[in-house]
Amino acid sequence: MKQAKAHQEEKLPLPGSESWNTLPWRKLEQHVYRLQKRIFQAEQHGNVKAVHTLQKLLMKSRAARLLAVRRVTQDNQGKHTAGIDGIKTVMPKQRLVMAERLHPKQWKRHKAKPVRRVYIPKPGKPEKRPLGIPVMQDRAHQALVKMALEPQWEAIFEPNSYGFRPGRSCHDAIAAIYVIIAQKAKYVLDADLKGCFDNIDHEALLCKLRTFPALRREIKAWLKAGCIDNGVFEESKAGTPQGGVISPVLANIALHGMETCVQQAFNAKEGKPHFVRYADEFVVFHPRLEGVQKAQKVLEEWIKGIGLEMKPSKTKITHTLEQYQGQVGFDFLGWHVRQYPVGKNRSAIVGGSRKLLGFKTFIKPSQEAVKGHMVATREVIRHNRAAPQGKVIKELNPIIKGWTNYHRTVVSKETFNRCDHLLYLQLASWAGYRHPNKGKRWIAQKYWHVHDRQGWKFSDGKSKLWNHSQTAIQRHAKVRGAASPYDGNLLYWSQRLHKHPMMNGIKAKLLQKQGGKCRWCELLFKDGDIIEVDHITPKSEGGGEELSNKFALHRHCHDDRHAKRVNGTSDKGYILEEPCEVKISSTVLQTSAGGDSCA
Repeated sequence: MKQAKAHQEEKLPLPGSESWNTLPWRKLEQHVYRLQKRIFQAEQHGNVKAVHTLQKLLMKSRAARLLAVRRVTQDNQGKHTAGIDGIKTVMPKQRLVMAERLHPKQWKRHKAKPVRRVYIPKPGKPEKRPLGIPVMQDRAHQALVKMALEPQWEAIFEPNSYGFRPGRSCHDAIAAIYVIIAQKAKYVLDADLKGCFDNIDHEALLCKLRTFPALRREIKAWLKAGCIDNGVFEESKAGTPQGGVISPVLANIALHGMETCVQQAFNAKEGKPHFVRYADEFVVFHPRLEGVQKAQKVLEEWIKGIGLEMKPSKTKITHTLEQYQGQVGFDFLGWHVRQYPVGKNRSAIVGGSRKLLGFKTFIKPSQEAVKGHMVATREVIRHNRAAPQGKVIKELNPIIKGWTNYHRTVVSKETFNRCDHLLYLQLASWAGYRHPNKGKRWIAQKYWHVHDRQGWKFSDGKSKLWNHSQTAIQRHAKVRGAASPYDGNLLYWSQRLHKHPMMNGIKAKLLQKQGGKCRWCELLFKDGDIIEVDHITPKSEGGGEELSNKFALHRHCHDDRHAKRVNGTSDKGYILEEPCEVKISSTVLQTSAGGDSCA
C-alpha cells in the first residue's frame, strides 16, 4: 500500500505556491458560463463552425478545467468512490495537477482506462443495476467534455424530453402529461426501452454527435474502454456505462429524434400524436387506437437503428378513461395517471367554451410506489428493534420527507393519510415487541405525546416523527417549452429552483431570503448545484437552529469556508484504498466547530 502511494506521488509533480482555495472561482464560473451561452446561441443559429471553435476554446480554458476537477472531486456524490486505480480522494494540490493534465494538448498522452463494474439494487426490485465507475482523471475529463457538449445539444433537444437534462425533472414530465390529457381522453402507448444504457450502438451514437475529430476520438475511447468485473476484463461492444459523468448526455443524444420521428409519420388529417420522454421511459398519446398502434411500429423501427428495443413486459397500450385490455390508466415515474367519469357538478370543463367533459383527470402516487415506500419504512423499523426511539425517528424522517416531497405536486393527500395509518401500525408493532408485558395504554403514553396544534406525535421529547400528512400539496409549474439554463435567463431558473418540490422547507426559505444566491461566492444557484445549509454561529459557540442563524451555499463553497476557518489542514496527496463494493457514494460533509462573520 505504501509503495503504491509513493509511486503515485512520484508521478504527480506539485505546483508552486498556488493554492486551490484562493482561486477566483466566481470569475472562473462566469467565464465558463459566457462561453456555454455562446455555444448555445451559435447552435440555435446553425453556425456549426462557431460551435466547434467555441467548444475548443472552452476545453482549452483553464477556468473550465479547474471547474471540471472541482465538480468530480468536491461536488459529486461519488467523489470518494474509487475506480480501478483505487484512488478515492484527491487533495487540493493534486487537483491543480489534474487540471493541467486536462488540456487538449495532453489528450494523446492519456489513454482511457476501463471502468470498475459494481452492482446496486434497483429500488423495490430483486434485480441489480450495473454501474461503471471511471478513474478520477477520466471523470474530470468527461466533466470537461460535458461542459462543452451539453450547451450545444440543449439548443436542439426536443421540448418533451425531460430526463437527465439541466433544469428539467420528473415533475415537469408529469405536468406535461396532465396538459396533454386534461381536455380529452386518449389512448396511451406506455413503453420502456430494454437495457438502454447497455445496448446503444456505438457507431450510431458517434455519427449523431456531429463533432470535430479530436472530441469524437475521446468519446469513442471512453465507449470502447471496457470494464473490470471481479478482476476480469470485459470489452465494451455497445452501450454507455452508467456511472460515468458524460453517460446521461450521450444517452439523450442517442435517443434524440424520437418525438420528431413519430410526429412526422402522421399527417394533419390523422392528428399529430403527443410524445413525452423521461430518459428511457416514454408515453405516446392519440385519440384513436390505430394512432398509438401506428406510433408503436414507427418507434420500434426507429430505435432498431441505435441498437435498442422495447421491453415487452413494460410496453402496453391503455386508455386514460375507458377500460382497454382489462386496465384503465397507466403508471409513469411512480405516479398513476387516470381519468374518472363524474357528474356535471364535478366534471372538468373545456376552457372558454364552458362545455362539460364528463370526466376528471387525477394523478396519484402509484400502488407500487406506496408499497415500496412502506417496505422501506418497515425495514428501518425492523433493523432498529433494540435502538432508542430517537434513532428510529432520525432514520425515518428523511425517508418520509423525501418521498412526500416527490409526490406533493399531485393528488396525494388521501395517500399520505393512508401511509400515516400504515406507519402507525408498524410503529405500534415495534413498541409492542419491545414491551410484550405492557398494555396498549402504557405503550401509547410512553411513545406518543400530544404536541400543541399537532395532536398525537411519535416523540421522545427531543425529536418527533414527521407525518406524511404534514407535507402540504404544492402544485408544480411546467418548464417553459424548450427553455434551457444556457439561454441566459438566470433569474427565471433561480426562481424555479427555490420553488422546486424536492427543495425542503429550510433550503427553500433560505434561497428566497438570499435571492437565489450563494452567500459565499454570490453567484446564482443553478440546477444541479449541490446546496448545503451552514450555521453562521456554530452550535459550539452558542448558535441556534433559528433561520436567521443559517444560510445556503454550494457544497464546494462550504468546503472553502471551513478550510479557511480551520488551520492545520494538510495536503497529503492521493489517498489509495481498496475499492469499496458496498458504499458507492460519500457521506454528507460534516461541519467544523469554528465560526466566522458570514452573516
